[in-house]
Amino acid sequence: MLDIKWIRMHQEQVKEAAQNKGVKCPLDELLEVDEKKRLLHQQVDQLRTERNRASAQIAQCMAEQNMGEAEALKDQVRGWNRTLTEYEEGLVILEERFKELMLTVPNLVSPETPLGATDQDNVVQKVVGQPTSFEFVPRDHMQIGEELDIFDFPRGVKVAGSRNYYLKGMGLYLHRAVQQLALDLLSDRGFTVMDVPLMVREETLQNAAFFPAGKDQTYELQDENKWLVGTSEGPLVSYYAGEIIDLSKGPIQLAAVSNCFRKEAGSAGRDVRGLYRVHQFAKVEQVILCENDHATADQMLDQITRNAEDILNLLELPYRVVAVCTGDMGAKNYKQYDIETWMPSRNAYGETHSSSSLLDFQARRSGLRYRDKNGELRYCYTLNNTAVATPRILIPLLENHQQADGSIYLPAALRPYMRGLTVIPNK
Repeated sequence: MLDIKWIRMHQEQVKEAAQNKGVKCPLDELLEVDEKKRLLHQQVDQLRTERNRASAQIAQCMAEQNMGEAEALKDQVRGWNRTLTEYEEGLVILEERFKELMLTVPNLVSPETPLGATDQDNVVQKVVGQPTSFEFVPRDHMQIGEELDIFDFPRGVKVAGSRNYYLKGMGLYLHRAVQQLALDLLSDRGFTVMDVPLMVREETLQNAAFFPAGKDQTYELQDENKWLVGTSEGPLVSYYAGEIIDLSKGPIQLAAVSNCFRKEAGSAGRDVRGLYRVHQFAKVEQVILCENDHATADQMLDQITRNAEDILNLLELPYRVVAVCTGDMGAKNYKQYDIETWMPSRNAYGETHSSSSLLDFQARRSGLRYRDKNGELRYCYTLNNTAVATPRILIPLLENHQQADGSIYLPAALRPYMRGLTVIPNK
């Protein structure tokens, strides 16, 4: 959420951000409602002042036995009370509409963010490793999974519907291994690791800026005002919601591993085969809360992106980092990088990680504040990154590390979590 005072003074910048991100933002209505609300607030305050003054005069008249003037003042106060009731009811309506409209305003875009409409306009920043070459005809992850009997889609669909699956045996171990590898790396780098609630209140996702736009992607628990999370970012950001946090010792670093749920509404026909786009998955998420400073935020963005890159290097996978363009980035993001890992079956890179800087956009919604060096209260900056998402990461892991005999090579970093195996043998 942006500051309404800033919005009033920078209307063109807000319109430009909304246009570049493809976000519907009724800014003119917002400013009109804001003006009416402020005017009505003034009228209410003025009437309350007049009423309080008249009440004091009534008390004085009563003390002086001046009943005529006291009754006249009482009639006047009754009239003001009726008007106040009318004004206050109108103010409630305006306040509610104001809040709704404020939630449609997107975050601004960093000067470094490339302009563009789709992911085709993202700009490659770096490439690490080379696409894997094979001396045999490689299989895609679905063929590998079926042959090794490590996941089962037909029975997943039978039990839970489309885009559901079972992970079995070494498939489950691999799924858990990449999560634990990521958690251990982040813990060693000073992150507080957590297990978070998966069912959260609507305001949790609204405060984290996933709502209202993301409701169509989120599963609701009817009649409970609860929603299933699509990432642990929401619960992590809300951990300190409404609090004044201590940043005197540096940024707060939080991480969580959680199951995640997403409807994937509107994605019919896209990436429907296999593990790329499923309804239930798991993520290890990084969240940073830092001081209100652009240089610090940029440093933290580089750090959490590097953490994800280091995990991919430990997994011995080729990847690239792209600067996400305006039309492909989330409405809440100020700057975003995606990491795309090479997937042989697609003969292309596929998105596996995302890093975002939001400045104080989430903090304003969530009431996340700290005291600066001068003791002044300020909203902090927030950042987030997908350290690893699985089972999607299993696609490049299985496909890039497949061997001619049908086995799967296991990178050294995973072996302690895979019961010491060096390969997943071909059955």
